[in-house]
Amino acid sequence: MTHFARWKIILIVLICAFGALLATPNLFTKQDLAHFPSWMPKDKLNLGLDLRGGSHLLLEVDLKSIFRERMSNLVQSIRTELRKDRIGYSRIGVSGDAASVTIRKPDEKSKKGRDGETNLDRATKLIRRIEQGTTVDSSSNGKLTIRYTIEALRERRNQALNQSIEIVRRRVDEYGTSEPTIQRQGLDRILVQLPGVDDPERIKRLIGRTAKMTFHLVDDRYPAGGPMPSVAPPGTFFAKLFERESGEGINYILKKRIMVGGDTLVDSQPSYDQGSPVVSFRFDSIGARKFGNVTKNNVGKPFAIVLDGKIISAPVIREPILGGSGQISGGFTSDEVTDLALLLRAGALPAPMAILEERTVGPDLGADSVASGEIACLIGFILVLVFMILAYAIFGVFANIALLLNMLLIVGVLSLLQATLTLPGIAGIVLTVGMAVDANVLIFERIREEVRGGRSPLSAVDAGYRRAITTIIDANLTTLIAAIILFEFGSGPVRGFAVTLAVGIMTSMFTAIMVTRLIIITWLRRRRDQTLPI
Repeated sequence: MTHFARWKIILIVLICAFGALLATPNLFTKQDLAHFPSWMPKDKLNLGLDLRGGSHLLLEVDLKSIFRERMSNLVQSIRTELRKDRIGYSRIGVSGDAASVTIRKPDEKSKKGRDGETNLDRATKLIRRIEQGTTVDSSSNGKLTIRYTIEALRERRNQALNQSIEIVRRRVDEYGTSEPTIQRQGLDRILVQLPGVDDPERIKRLIGRTAKMTFHLVDDRYPAGGPMPSVAPPGTFFAKLFERESGEGINYILKKRIMVGGDTLVDSQPSYDQGSPVVSFRFDSIGARKFGNVTKNNVGKPFAIVLDGKIISAPVIREPILGGSGQISGGFTSDEVTDLALLLRAGALPAPMAILEERTVGPDLGADSVASGEIACLIGFILVLVFMILAYAIFGVFANIALLLNMLLIVGVLSLLQATLTLPGIAGIVLTVGMAVDANVLIFERIREEVRGGRSPLSAVDAGYRRAITTIIDANLTTLIAAIILFEFGSGPVRGFAVTLAVGIMTSMFTAIMVTRLIIITWLRRRRDQTLPI
């Protein structure tokens, strides 16, 4: 192990130089990096929420509203199917977590069922066919009660939560936040951490809005601003369009039927029309066909655009719109059209979300944490340097050089991976500083034993590295396995600690085994000393 091929020497030097080059951008600001040559790396370490400041939100998804909505849709489907089959019914509706319908003349033969099939049997079969994962219980008076099974509830709950996480992730990515943390907590909660956010209120508005957009025709029997009935007629509902100047709402009565759904949107962008900010949108082929048909058949009638139950615009259809695109106007500001376009692009949440916990970490606290971490690293680093020199003389200097290179490699690799550095991550680096010299301590102690046994300097160094390498690999491999397990099963800060620990282990093995051996062998061959100063 005392012979180094030329290609090995070149490879070690290139790795160390490349690591230093990757770590260099962290010494400069983004403005300075913009003037660097194109071949120079420009990626810096990302600071986490606890170091950079930002927003911490814990959201709760209202899963009950999803099941209420699904049950309401199920009731509408049951009503339609029973009418098609000419099965009489009464008292249909939703109560709690179940839907129910009472079949008239339940024992009478079904008009469209098979021979011997009663109205009750036929209705039960229709309901099971409409919605999978439900149980249908019947009573002697012909009442059918429909509930979701436990398995179906669990599946739909997971599906809704995963969809909510994906929608939140899309909105955050569209906003431009770097290295966000978005993960599930428990059965119905989502943790969102956004480093560097300087407008937490805007982020809350973006994340918390359901952004469910639908298009409805206005009931022309009741013009806007005119007299309104106390109860919405069957098949309609009340909605308001709020005037921006006065803040007062104008009542509309809209038809419940959704003419076009926001789920058919494929793009939405902020733009300007005659100097005013508007949102331009575009449908997919299905939405374009529906939008074209409804505008062609209702020229001269108002067409309401509803977002989360409120009318944001109610323009009159002047002419058929057959291109599958349109605009939303309503006296918006530039920020409002940007946010609205972002929400529509990212998609609607499957259910409303409530903010259970909110914390804002200021940049001053983050700066204090960085300063404390730097001081801890510096103190630990100096103590290790002093100890190695006192314990191993010139060999301790060689180990310290390898330690400096190890720190450069850690920062370089973390910058290359675009990892997020958190306080636990700094703790991992501090721990790595102490662990980085462990391999050298084992090797140097082994070399001392070989020297006491009468070996020559080169022979003692060769035996020391050869006999210690197995122990070094075993010790570092077990720690690396622990770091991988922490990364796989941990979350947030724990994963940050695991990343820095794993990177530190791999770089320290390289510097301890390869770099220090190259330095020591080169020094010995030039000095040709008969004794080792160790």
